[in-house]
Amino acid sequence: MSKTEWPESKRMWERAKRSLSGGVSTGLRAAAKPHPIFFTGGEGATMTDVDGNVYIDYVMGWGPNILGHGNARLVRAVTEQISRGATYGSGHRYEFEAAEALLAIYPDFERVLWSNTGTEADLAALRIARAATGRQRFVKFTGHYHGWSDTMLLGYRSFDGAGGLVPETRGQSADALTQVELVPWGDAAALRALLEKDHDIAAVLLEPVLCNSGVIVPPPQFLQEVRDVCTEHGVVLIFDEVITGLRISPGGAVERFGVVPDMVVLAKAVAGGLTLAAIVGRADLLDLTMQGVTHAGTYNGNPLVLAAAVATMQELSAPGVYEDFERRGARLADGLRAALSAAGLVGAVNQIGPVVQIGIGVERIETTADFFAVDSARYDRVAVALLTRGIFVMPGGRLYLSTAHTDVQIEATITIFTEVLAAEAAGTLAAADAVAS
Repeated sequence: MSKTEWPESKRMWERAKRSLSGGVSTGLRAAAKPHPIFFTGGEGATMTDVDGNVYIDYVMGWGPNILGHGNARLVRAVTEQISRGATYGSGHRYEFEAAEALLAIYPDFERVLWSNTGTEADLAALRIARAATGRQRFVKFTGHYHGWSDTMLLGYRSFDGAGGLVPETRGQSADALTQVELVPWGDAAALRALLEKDHDIAAVLLEPVLCNSGVIVPPPQFLQEVRDVCTEHGVVLIFDEVITGLRISPGGAVERFGVVPDMVVLAKAVAGGLTLAAIVGRADLLDLTMQGVTHAGTYNGNPLVLAAAVATMQELSAPGVYEDFERRGARLADGLRAALSAAGLVGAVNQIGPVVQIGIGVERIETTADFFAVDSARYDRVAVALLTRGIFVMPGGRLYLSTAHTDVQIEATITIFTEVLAAEAAGTLAAADAVAS
């Protein structure tokens, strides 16, 4: 059966459209090329689709599957717990065992709040910051993503002609635009100028590495400058480490860059693929949830996901995990750069730990403007061609590695990328590889 046709996936997608809007469970998947692929399961760093095709997986559930698929310790922990119940609506030992493990790798903090998704946790962190400061508005940076809520989904992809805020989605509350100030990523001077004139800023919220828009590391000293100006003006500093947490080092960006915010939001990798988010932070801030700040959620801290979190942190604590992340991530990035060069294509590759970003059509990705200028249509063609050759990648050019990826798989991936990029440069990708119009 040809891997360029995916007939069973297409049949399932058509059926799904009769009961799910767009035939998908999250709107972003509706844009998948040539159409959403349906899978039966995964093993290690590979997945198998309903047509029997096997892929090296660099989507990793859009990031959460840091241990790959079917990790034995994770499976055992979840299996043992589900036999005792999924949730209790009351206390259990995993609540504090997982919190203690998390605080051990984020030792600058004293408290943990459990939540379910990064979107929820970001909103909770902002509520705490507002309560602590008595202020209402917050600052975010261009191109940063903090979930899909009306409050946070601004300044991510949509701007007016002058780079100002506009709604990112139909149905978004117009009031949301009045609650946020947008600052260019990496511009500490602009942030300082804003905080000196605007005294109603409760929080500054940022991705310490801009993973959602190019995997851009912060400019030298930038995070420390942000920390200093927030301290000077009594503004709560929140790191959104939904992607970087437990991934670019055990203690995420806090450990890697040595800058301590007031709160850190975690999700994705923290439970190895199960739905879990957390806020770690100062006791005086998080304890406000016992002093009139509502932090609620039926599923918060349920034993199933916290058993998974404990297992995930145990796996990530094994010797050599983060050294392997860095080594394999760097090898993949170097191989992609060489493939671009060999094909004569203009392109850039960024990498930090097990997160790699490829952008075609730009010489570098150092700013959000660089990222927004990439040739998305060309990348989409490449992504479909990779799919036909057994490589599963995300839209937008970001690739995630897991503990399950091997050196052999990395080398195979580089070889296939080299073949595909050469064909793209020569204009000889097979017609079946082309993105459906």
